[in-house]
Amino acid sequence: MPVLPSWLTEPLWDQLAALLPQRPDFDPAHPLGCHRRRISDRIVFDKLLQVLRFGCSYEAIADTACSASTIRARRDEWIRLGLFARLKQIALDAYDYVVGLVLDQIAIDGVITKAPGGGEAAGRSPVDRGKQGLKRSSMTDGYGIPLGRVLAGANRHDSPLLASTLDLLEELGPLPDEISVHLDAGYDSDKSRTLLGERGLHGRIAQKGTNVPIQATRRWHVERTHAWQNAFHRLARCYERRINVIDAFFDLADAIITVRSLIRRAWTTHRWDTRPHRRP
Repeated sequence: MPVLPSWLTEPLWDQLAALLPQRPDFDPAHPLGCHRRRISDRIVFDKLLQVLRFGCSYEAIADTACSASTIRARRDEWIRLGLFARLKQIALDAYDYVVGLVLDQIAIDGVITKAPGGGEAAGRSPVDRGKQGLKRSSMTDGYGIPLGRVLAGANRHDSPLLASTLDLLEELGPLPDEISVHLDAGYDSDKSRTLLGERGLHGRIAQKGTNVPIQATRRWHVERTHAWQNAFHRLARCYERRINVIDAFFDLADAIITVRSLIRRAWTTHRWDTRPHRRP
């Protein structure tokens, strides 16, 4: 059974393949000219999707077609080239062109996940008996399309991460004149309201001590996106230690989520050759 349906993996691979530099099958620097053939990029891409989706180790995914060291080496090479970040941005641009990002309604929320291996972004989790954990402060549009995230230790509060999360808006290009930012009660403070006011943003902040159903606005979109991201077990239980690797897996997951949402929403309004027979 494939890790993801073909109608989702094929457009992702086609776009990533267009970004990859041309490489010879054999290493021209080998003194005897008889080095082993280079492992196909498509095989490595499929292996990375398996690692992301199943959350297993590289050694568990490795086989005779591709070793664990090759997966890691190719992953690091693509990170240096910035391919995962570019893939995510291309998916966002395509979604914005076909469907349209809802940028006048922004939702921000933090979530804590496990990080058993520790690492650069890990910290003592206050909800897991002090074990190592990872917090991500995520930002989505009004539908729940992931726009970016800030990684920190699990012992960090949501409110101090608000400024760095809002800085991600600068990477989105032209923005609407009026933007509402939906936040939960963890951001209910004068400092958060001052920060939003200085940036010309309208805060829709839940108040502490008030029942949630009464003030449930459009904040649930980011909570749904957290569930989408946690379906990739490499993110829900992160063993990676370097922030750039964690960000790369998040960029790949966000690209998958964005393309999947694009296909689902465009299925009833557009026609293309590889369109799924049923609405996914």
